[in-house]
Amino acid sequence: MAGKKIGVLAMQGAFLEHQQALSRCGAEPFLVRTASDLESAQGLIIPGGESTTIGKLMKLFGLDTLITERVKQGMPVWGTCAGMILLAKEIADSEQPRLGLMDIKVKRNAYGRQVESFETDLDIVGIGKTRGVFIRAPYVEEVWGEAKILSTYLGKIIMVQQGNNMLGTAFHPELTSELDVHQYFIDMA
Repeated sequence: MAGKKIGVLAMQGAFLEHQQALSRCGAEPFLVRTASDLESAQGLIIPGGESTTIGKLMKLFGLDTLITERVKQGMPVWGTCAGMILLAKEIADSEQPRLGLMDIKVKRNAYGRQVESFETDLDIVGIGKTRGVFIRAPYVEEVWGEAKILSTYLGKIIMVQQGNNMLGTAFHPELTSELDVHQYFIDMA
């Protein structure tokens, strides 16, 4: 049986690392740069990078509306770092472009500058122990509605899920050798 076709938004950021992790899980990853690229996706990852830039490029290429429609129809989406910021309904102290799909409020660059990046062990509901890499990472300040907390680090919310099709992580699992979070998302698809 062929693997699930998972698109990785390839506007900017760590999309190649997600593509490699998905391949190692047996999925069929492909890069999404245009609206037609998204048509065959059984799921979509919005990678880390610069959230304002990715948001502007999604809007420029008409992907923001299409992604929003597909997610509302049930297509799974997972945002890592900047991707989670773009999924949030609220971003502290920012009016930047976003999809506004998840019942969360995020704080950008909450763990400091790039030189303050770190890797640590995490405990995730439904997954267990894993590693997470934090690079200029956000965290979730608030959840409401259907959003639920899957993991925290030092009292801050770093992983959330809403319904059966939306996932957000403040950290970068694609920058570790572990595949458990990618497999969790593939199972959602």
